Amino acid sequence: MRWSDATRQDSTRGRAIRMSWSLLWLFFLTPVVHDLATGGYGPVRLTVGAVGLLVVVVCYVALVFGGVGWFGLFGRVEAALRRALDTERAQSVACLLMWAVAVGLILTFDDAWLGLMVYVAVSVGAGLRFPRSMWGILGCVASGLGLGVLLGAAGDDLLVLAFVTVLTGGVMIGVRRLLETLAELREAREIVARLSASEERLRMARDLHDVLGHSLSLITLKSELAGRFLPEHVERAAEQVADIERVGRQALVDVREAVSGYRRPTFAVELAGARIAARAVGIELTLVPEQWPQCPDPEAEAVLAWALREAVTNTMRHSGARRCTVRLDTGPVWRLDIGDDGRGATGGEGNGLTGLRERFALAGGSIEVGRGEYGRGFGLTASVPVLPGKTAERRIAPGAPGATR
Repeated sequence: MRWSDATRQDSTRGRAIRMSWSLLWLFFLTPVVHDLATGGYGPVRLTVGAVGLLVVVVCYVALVFGGVGWFGLFGRVEAALRRALDTERAQSVACLLMWAVAVGLILTFDDAWLGLMVYVAVSVGAGLRFPRSMWGILGCVASGLGLGVLLGAAGDDLLVLAFVTVLTGGVMIGVRRLLETLAELREAREIVARLSASEERLRMARDLHDVLGHSLSLITLKSELAGRFLPEHVERAAEQVADIERVGRQALVDVREAVSGYRRPTFAVELAGARIAARAVGIELTLVPEQWPQCPDPEAEAVLAWALREAVTNTMRHSGARRCTVRLDTGPVWRLDIGDDGRGATGGEGNGLTGLRERFALAGGSIEVGRGEYGRGFGLTASVPVLPGKTAERRIAPGAPGATR
C-alpha cells in the first residue's frame, strides 16, 4: 500500500481509528519500556534506547497504519512522512532502517528486546509487496533466532518468537492484499459507474438526434409547403400547419420517452411517418413487400426502425431524389435495404450514421452504406439477428400505424 492508496482514510475520524489501533498493539512493547526504565542503564544507553525505540515506533505506525497524526497531533511529522513514504522504494528503506535499529537495540541491551522483531515483521508485511514481504519476514525470523542464540535466550522463548513473527507477518501480508483488492474493486466500481453514465449520455444523444432530426426535418418541409400555399391556397396551408402541430406534439412525446429511456420505435409508426414525409416532398416511396411481418424480437425491430427513420430523413433532406425503395428480408437475420436515386453521399458520415452503427453493434448487427438499387444515389443496408424460437404471426399494413391484418 502506498500513502496515496484509496484504502487510507484521511479524515480526522480515520486517523483517530488508525492511531487507536496502533496504540493498542504498542501495548506489547511494555516489557521493553519496563527494561529501559528499570534496568539501571547509564544516560548514553538510555538516550540510545529511547531514540531507537521512537524510530521503531514511528516506522511501525507509519507503515502499518498509514500515519501518526491524531486530531492534529504530530501533524507536521505526518506530513513529512507522507511525502517521504509515498513510493515503494521509500517504504523498503523504512523497513530496512527499522530492522537495522531493532538489531542495534537488541545487541545494545539484552534478549528482552527480541520482541522488536515481531514489529519489524508486521511492518514488512504491511509495507512491502508479495513476495518481497515474505522474504523479509523470513529474514526477521532468522535475525531473531540468530540474535537470541547469540544472547543466550531460552529455546522455548525462541520458538515462540519465531512462531509469533511468522504468524503476525503472514497476517499482515493477507491484510495488505485484502486492502489492495478492496481498492481495486472500488476503482473498478467507479470505472463502471463512469462508463454507465457515459453510455447513458450516448444513448440519449442518439435518441434525441434521431427523434428531433426526423421531426424537425418534417416540420421544416411542411412549413415551406405552407408558405408556398399562402395566400392563394389557405385551406391547403392550414392542412400543413395542422400536420406541423401533430408532428410537434409527437416529437415532444418522443423526446420525453427518449430522456426516460422508454423510446422504442416500431415498424408501423416509422412506415407511416415515411409515407407522410415522402408525400410531403414528392418522393415516390416503394415498400417491398407491401405488407411487413411483425418482428418477433422487439429489440431487433427497434434498431431496424431507427435505420428506416434515419435513411428516410436523409433522403428527404439531402438527396434530391424522386424515388426511394425500402426492402425488408426476413429469416434468422433480418435485413433492411433502403436506396434512392438522388445525389448520393457527398461527405463523411454524420452523427446519424455513427449513432446507427453504435445501435447495431450493441444488437449484434451491422450497417453498410453504398449506392442505391437504381445504380446511383444513396443505399443503406442494415442487418440484425432475430431471437430464435419465435414466429411472425401478424402483418403490418403500411401506412396505418399499428394496423395489422
